Amino acid sequence: MTPYQSQWMDENLEVFRRSVSQFVETEMLPYDEKWREQQHLDKDLWRKAGAQGFLCTDIPDQYGGGGADFRYEAVFYEEQWRRGLSGMGQGVHSISAHYILNHGTEEQKHRWLPKMASGEMIGAIAMTEPGTGSDLQGIVTRAVKDGDHYVVNGSKIFITNGYLCELLVLVVRTDPNAGSKGLSLLVLETEGLEGFRVGRKLKKLGQKAQDTCELFFEDVRVHESQLLGGVEGQGFIQLMSDLPYERSTVGVQAIASMEGTLEETVRYVKERHAFGKALIEQQNTRFKLAELYAQVRAARIFMDRCIEDVVSGRLDNVTASMSKWWLTELQQKVVDECLQLHGGYGYMDEYLVCRMYADARVARIYAGTSEIMLEVIARDL
Repeated sequence: MTPYQSQWMDENLEVFRRSVSQFVETEMLPYDEKWREQQHLDKDLWRKAGAQGFLCTDIPDQYGGGGADFRYEAVFYEEQWRRGLSGMGQGVHSISAHYILNHGTEEQKHRWLPKMASGEMIGAIAMTEPGTGSDLQGIVTRAVKDGDHYVVNGSKIFITNGYLCELLVLVVRTDPNAGSKGLSLLVLETEGLEGFRVGRKLKKLGQKAQDTCELFFEDVRVHESQLLGGVEGQGFIQLMSDLPYERSTVGVQAIASMEGTLEETVRYVKERHAFGKALIEQQNTRFKLAELYAQVRAARIFMDRCIEDVVSGRLDNVTASMSKWWLTELQQKVVDECLQLHGGYGYMDEYLVCRMYADARVARIYAGTSEIMLEVIARDL
C-alpha cells in the first residue's frame, strides 16, 4: 500500500511519531494480552507515558503540559489504534484535562493539570448513570451543599478509566428543580476518598484492556474549591462546549483503526493461499480491498481537515458530529469486510482483525450515538 502523508505533519511531528511508535512497540504492544485478561492497563504505563511527554501534549506548558497542539495528541492515538491497542483511555484523560483548562479557575488549573500531564493523576469523566445515557438532564446523582463542602450521593456506570482514575470529573445535580441549568461539575481526587467506591470492572464485547467500571458515591464530601469554575449550574454548558474536541478524538481513533486493519488484511491476503494461488490474486479480493482503500483514503482526508480545524479553533459541533457519525459507521463496515477476507481465522481472537471488529462496535455509541449525531446534523439543515 502506498503510504499517505497527512498534510498537517511536519518534521517535528515526524520525530515525535518515531518516539511514540517506539514507545508503543516496546512499552504497550508486548503487554496487551495481559492487560486484556486483567481488564485494565498497569498504572506505571501512564507514569511512563507522562515521563516521555506523551500526555496532555496540547495543554499549555505553563500548566505542565506539552505546549503543543492537537496534532500531537492525534499521533499518539494513531500509533495505538492502528495496532489494535484500545486499552489506554487517553481520550477521556485528555478531555478531562480540557474541561479543567477551559473552565477551571487558575488555582484549579495549576493544582491538577501538571499531575495529569505527568501521568501522576489518571483522569476520568463520570456522566452516564444506570438510567441515563445521552439524556444528561436525567442525571440524579446529587451534590448537596453543607457548609464549605458538597455531599455527593449516587452512582455512575460505563466509566472509562474508572478502575484506575485518580482525578474524576463528576457530573452532579446541584439544583433538583433547574433541569440542565441544575448540573455542575465537581473534580474529585479519588485516593483515600471516604464514601467513594469503585464497583466491578464490566465485561464487554471489545476494548477488553480498557477498564470500564461502575462508581458509587455514599455521602462523599467534596470541598467547594473543587467545583469546576467555582460557579454552580454551569455543568451542562461546560460539557457541551468541548463536544467538538471529544468527537474529534473518536474520529482519529476510527481512521487509525481502519488504516491498521486494512494494512493487516493486505498483508494477510498476500500470504494466504486458496485454490492454488494467493487470495490477493482473486479478483473479488482485489476489488473489495480497492473499494475499502478508496473509502478509507477519503475518510482520512476528511479527518485530516478536522484535525487542522481543531488546531485552528474552527471546528464546529456540526462538522465534528459529521466526522464522528461517518467515520465510526465506516469503521464498522471496513473492519467487517476485512474480517470476511480472513475467513474463519478472522473470527479468532488471536488475529488482530477479530479484536479490531469487537473494539469498533462501541464507537457508534459512546461520545454520542450515531442517532444523536444525525440529530445534531439535521438541526443544521
